[in-house]
Amino acid sequence: MKQYNSLKEINHDLKRLSLERQIAWEEMKGLKEDFKESIQPHNLFAPILSWAKQYGILYLIRLLFTKKK
Repeated sequence: MKQYNSLKEINHDLKRLSLERQIAWEEMKGLKEDFKESIQPHNLFAPILSWAKQYGILYLIRLLFTKKK
């Protein structure tokens, strides 16, 4: 435990801790907004659509270039 020699040191540490708490709170609010945005439907389906387009195009190309007997 830290030993304080004056009231000024105590107040300085209290102010620093208060600022650290406020910074942490603002970071948490930012993370909350990032999370809310990341679970939006358009953000969930974009990778799936990208994958489907990529493999759909490859499938169509394969159909065009394979010889039908």
